[in-house]
Amino acid sequence: MKFLAVIPARGGSKGIVKKNIVDVAGKPLLAWSIEAALAIKEDVSVFVSSDCEEILKVASKYGAKTILRPPELALDKTATEPVLLHAIELVQTQDESFDYLILLQPTSPLRNHKDIEKSIKLITESGADALISVYEPSHTPYKAFKERTDGFLEGLVDNKTPFMRRQDLPRTYMPNGAIYIVKIDWFKKTHTLFANTTLPYVMSEEKSIDIDTQEDIKKVEEYINA
Repeated sequence: MKFLAVIPARGGSKGIVKKNIVDVAGKPLLAWSIEAALAIKEDVSVFVSSDCEEILKVASKYGAKTILRPPELALDKTATEPVLLHAIELVQTQDESFDYLILLQPTSPLRNHKDIEKSIKLITESGADALISVYEPSHTPYKAFKERTDGFLEGLVDNKTPFMRRQDLPRTYMPNGAIYIVKIDWFKKTHTLFANTTLPYVMSEEKSIDIDTQEDIKKVEEYINA
């Protein structure tokens, strides 16, 4: 099996300036994902896709191959899927052929190579079309209410579910953005990272930090240095 790992790292960021290369525990944020991908045992090619030359230089320094992304794929509103399709099409023109696509978002530095390897083992042994890393929230969404247009509450599922015992409710997960794996053929056909046969790779909520603020960086560094 051959794996194409793509790390999308756009130059523009509003919350934290140059977020993808900001220092986190002694190295650029982007480097944590590159090193995790390069450390896995499987046959993997690691690419960073960016519109920013500075980011691509950092990516090369840490051992990743690079893809210069066109400006129209680096807008605030640009979805991830077109960026991944661009990477696949570009790499395949270089006579490369892959079985699975791995999306590793650079804002999840606590996901390590062991997490990726375990995810690969899960999806390849099961025959599933896709896998998403998740965590189990401390509060199940089944107990949530939503507001109707008239201002009154109703249960998110129905009006009985919020009052059921937690242990009687289905197990639920939240995506943490750390790992997505999908069969290349499925992704090229559907342009989606989700399939009817999508497995969960469960991580702890503590390791599921997605960096968006300086406070998030502080939490990550505390975890790393603990």
